[in-house]
Amino acid sequence: MILHIRRHAGALRRYQRLVDRVIATAKDYRELSDKDLQHKTIEFREALASGQTLEQLIVPAYATVVEADRRILGLTPFPVQILGAIVMQYGNIAEMKTGEGKTLTATMPMYLNGLTGPGNFLITANSYLANRDAENLGRVYRFLGLTVMAGSAKAGQDDKDLDKDAIYASDIVYTTNSTLGFDYLIDNLAASQDEQHMRGFKFALIDEIDAVLLDMAQTPLIISGAPRVQSNLFESADQMITLLQKDEDLKLSDDTKKVWFTEQGMAKMTAFFDVGDLLSEANRDLYRHLVMALQAHYLYRRNRDYVIEDGEVALLDVANGRTLDGMRLEAGLHQAIEAKEGVKLTNQTRAMASVTYQNLFRMFPKLAGMTGTALTDADELRETYNVSVIPIPTNKPSIRIDQPDKLFVTNEQKSMRQLKRLKPRTKSVGPY
Repeated sequence: MILHIRRHAGALRRYQRLVDRVIATAKDYRELSDKDLQHKTIEFREALASGQTLEQLIVPAYATVVEADRRILGLTPFPVQILGAIVMQYGNIAEMKTGEGKTLTATMPMYLNGLTGPGNFLITANSYLANRDAENLGRVYRFLGLTVMAGSAKAGQDDKDLDKDAIYASDIVYTTNSTLGFDYLIDNLAASQDEQHMRGFKFALIDEIDAVLLDMAQTPLIISGAPRVQSNLFESADQMITLLQKDEDLKLSDDTKKVWFTEQGMAKMTAFFDVGDLLSEANRDLYRHLVMALQAHYLYRRNRDYVIEDGEVALLDVANGRTLDGMRLEAGLHQAIEAKEGVKLTNQTRAMASVTYQNLFRMFPKLAGMTGTALTDADELRETYNVSVIPIPTNKPSIRIDQPDKLFVTNEQKSMRQLKRLKPRTKSVGPY
């Protein structure tokens, strides 16, 4: 980690010189009237039209936002926030500790890229934050002459009520990764260009970027279509799996992420269904259902991966534990879990379009992000997405003392250590 910080020391020094220039320019802009400050947006767009790059405008544009933040929000970005904003403009990930003001930091790169027109997105954790920030921080963008909207529905609002044309025609869109992904898929399924809403991808700034690009990287977003003919093998396959013995008929990997049948298990299933060769082409569908039932029982846990709500299996978001409304596992696995839980089987549908978050965000020519925990994953992020993680110092020196990690083989050992730490330091006195 120390080597990684040293690797970017030179870049940070260059960025710091830009910070000093932004602060000096912002002080000069305090003398401008609102009308003159707002006119800066017209000047910047004319400069872009004449061939200047966004990076050439970074000092005056960031100074404009700093002053607009002060006037509209009553908040003046600290030098470290300006530093984080510059780091992100150059296509990096700014690692900023919790409480350092990432939300305000994002106003600077979002405004600068918003000057180019539609196609700029801030990806945040949930619909509430997307709507909150589009409304609150949107006052700054609107003051400066840019358009901004939230791409996700508010609580109690139907997504169908949103004006997608207006949303994606905005210079800046605050949205969630799932909303952006599904809107992209819907656009690609449109019968004609007139039915499409998106205007292309230019810039994505992702909050908690390590969770989106790594933890959920391979999570597929799927739009399903016409239902398949329902199989009658889900219940019988589930019944078979309940008769198998762990370690004898099936094996789990050490990380409990893979499971497979043993030879003894295969023999039991062959005898149970009275088939000659379970792996033959004639029994392919039966074996596939047995594998799905096995995964449903040993890889998917109730109240961790899904919950039962109103007699239905509802998937949980691994990032925040919320239910994923309307989402289903594909290829019959969702029905296998329903058979395991004894709830009514839903119709199995065909996948019409699919994309992973990894592939979705690779479509952006410029990608940046902010988080508090990316430095440990810096190598993976650089290799996969070609983005560097640059740690941003805190505004004030941290007084927290970080103790070294302690590792325990079992939960029992961890619990006992915690109990010892809670043990009173003085002995009780008295008859009790």
